[in-house]
Formats: sequence, structure tokens, C-alpha cells
Amino acid sequence: MEEQVILVDACDRQIGLMPKMEAHEKGVLHRAFSVFILNDKGELMLQKRALHKYHSPGLWTNTCCSHQRDGETNINAGKRRLYEEMGFVSELQEITSFIYKAPFDNGLTEHELDHVMIGKHNGPPKINREEVADWKWMPVSEIHKDIIAHPERYTAWFIIIFDQFYEKIKGNE
Repeated sequence: MEEQVILVDACDRQIGLMPKMEAHEKGVLHRAFSVFILNDKGELMLQKRALHKYHSPGLWTNTCCSHQRDGETNINAGKRRLYEEMGFVSELQEITSFIYKAPFDNGLTEHELDHVMIGKHNGPPKINREEVADWKWMPVSEIHKDIIAHPERYTAWFIIIFDQFYEKIKGNE
């Protein structure tokens, strides 16, 4: 059965469920999350999306992101997906949420109320090759410079989050 996303209003109140692909085809607002893992050196763990992803394949992005399941808390969803994609567990703290809309060349649209979470980890991940092509640690200030110089290397949502919340992310280094 296709994964369902949680449809929400602008106040993050659940108003229904919809198959994930249909929600992205219609550009319907739904709940999502983005996890940012920092190490003790103040570096952010980035992942390169798998090349077969239906949108944004092969682009660098935050440590992991996905959609909450019906009845799942934001933190539990973040921990679940972090383990599924990156192979480790971390305590997470939600720092903010915001709404964004990003259309893609393939006709799909991300329209998400995104809950941004931060955690700490110092070891290497054990990446799930079905989800992740590569990973790296990168200093937050270097990511900031690279996004300005080469935005085409990064996912749309990562650029939006990083631009809007750079100071909060940097403050958690």
C-alpha cells in the first residue's frame, strides 16, 4: 500500500490523509519533517539523495527528511526515519516549523508544513543505499557559502530551511 501523508491546515491541524504521490501531484499542504544532525566539531551531516528518487535525485540535503505517519509524533517520526536512512539513533529537539511550496521540473510539488529538528552524533552513519547515495560532514559556514555559489547542488527545501534558519542551526553547533 502506498504511503499516506497527513494533510494539514496552516495551523498544523490534521484534516485528512492522502497517498504521498497524489499529494505531491496536487501540491496539497501536508506535514513533513527535516532532521539536522551536528557533531561536536559543529559540522552538519549532509546526505546525497539516491539517484532513483522521484524528485531531487543526487542532490545534497539535510541529514534526513520525510513524512510523519498517522498518529506519530514529530520526534518519533524523525528518529524512525533517521534510523531507516542513516542507520543511527539520536535524541532530537524540534526548533521550528514553517510552510513552503517548491514545484519541481517533473510536475510534482512539495507543499509542506515542515518541522525542523536538530540532534547530535559523532560517528559515521550506516547509510541505506535505497535512500542515500552518499554522505559527508560539512561545517555550517562552508555549507552557507556553497549554497550561495552552487545552489544547483542542493534540494529546494534544504536551501529554504538553511536560508531562513541559518542562525538557529549555527547556534546549535
